[in-house]
Amino acid sequence: MSREKEIAQGIIKELGGKENVISITNCMTRLRVLVKDYDKVNREALGKIDGVIKVNEEGGELQVIVGPGLANKVESEASKILGGTKVGKAEEVKAAISAKNQTPFKLLLRRIASIFIPLIPGLIGGGLILGITNVATKFNWIADKNLLAMLSLLGSTIFTYMGIMVGMNTAKEFGGSPTIGGILAGIIYNPALANITIGGKALVVGRGGIISVLIAAAFASWLEKNIRKRMPNSIELLATPLLTILIAGFATLYVLQPLGGYIADGIGKAVTVAIAGKAGVFTGFILAGTFLPLVMTGLHQGLTPIHVQLIESTGVTILLPILAMAGAGQVGAALAVYVKTKSKQLKKIIEGSILVGILGIGEPLIYGVTLPLGRPFIGACIGGAFGGAFEALKVVGARGLGISGVPLAALIEPNKIIYYVLGLLISYTAGFIATYLLGFEDPVDEEIENSQPFTFNV
Repeated sequence: MSREKEIAQGIIKELGGKENVISITNCMTRLRVLVKDYDKVNREALGKIDGVIKVNEEGGELQVIVGPGLANKVESEASKILGGTKVGKAEEVKAAISAKNQTPFKLLLRRIASIFIPLIPGLIGGGLILGITNVATKFNWIADKNLLAMLSLLGSTIFTYMGIMVGMNTAKEFGGSPTIGGILAGIIYNPALANITIGGKALVVGRGGIISVLIAAAFASWLEKNIRKRMPNSIELLATPLLTILIAGFATLYVLQPLGGYIADGIGKAVTVAIAGKAGVFTGFILAGTFLPLVMTGLHQGLTPIHVQLIESTGVTILLPILAMAGAGQVGAALAVYVKTKSKQLKKIIEGSILVGILGIGEPLIYGVTLPLGRPFIGACIGGAFGGAFEALKVVGARGLGISGVPLAALIEPNKIIYYVLGLLISYTAGFIATYLLGFEDPVDEEIENSQPFTFNV
């Protein structure tokens, strides 16, 4: 039996058995699970499974953190045990979340995360290919223009057709037909849109971008469900999609896309003013300094549409490089712990997690080192804050989405790569100094072996 299958079996068992699981998906480092009865979940045993780093609960969603690489493999094995990819009906998911007193804001973030998490592998792969192509072009590493064109095609396709994918995922998340969600997204990006005038003004292809797609696809899903409920069975198969596309399509042209455009423009202006304006350094300091707690809850995925919208409207996201500094501050804090601690076990944990931290995956360091020790987590936040302030000062932008840390340098505007790297070094250094000065209560090896996680000492 493979280790991944063994972990998956243990997780499902402690979740109360496969009959208790409504849905199970994964992002880069964690499994995201909804269950029918939370009283049947053995959280203590779940956290002690070999391979499980931490178990969180956020608004009714259980997050089983297993680390990069392993999350996808464990989810695949879990899906086999559950009889295929286990995604619950919208009504079951809503009921499970409501049972845990989910707030509307957290529900919105969870839905957004569910829409964009399936796109992460494509965003990372495509983004890195684009980054490598940009660097190769800048330094003339590849002379073959045809090869450069092919690489650009491979890297940019995810961004070219992301609207369609988001439309389909949105409809699926809101209980509608994915195909209809994709059609609504296609309407927004269809070049034929430029031939249509409303109120004497030609419509703009792609106006509102991902924001418009989210609004239109969510509305279409709501409309489709309500039409289906009221439609006689004899004509439901024909009438429901016909009326849904007609009504939602015209609503998109006249109301939803313009609304999405205003919202998207507002987001773009707000972020630009906040980061590139006079108070940009302070804004960068606050954003990067408070980002790690958002990563802990898994709600950071809810920021993805903002990054995408900024890239669509301005060509770069100036928010991503700032937030990436939070992970760099964590690396600096972990290095300070490594220097000060006398615990051999803690040193081994850091040695096994520091590389993935440098490469942009912070959860192993968060849950294995800084957060359990308390003050080092604060040191990490401080380190990230200083780096974020520097990135905001230099208005560093990323041309695509991908893993943060060192790999993100490939996606930074070529003339500002040096500033991004300097920001990383600032965060490493500030996180190290802050943590070294704040100190921590050094755990003995027995504490680490007998407690997962070991005692918090703030």
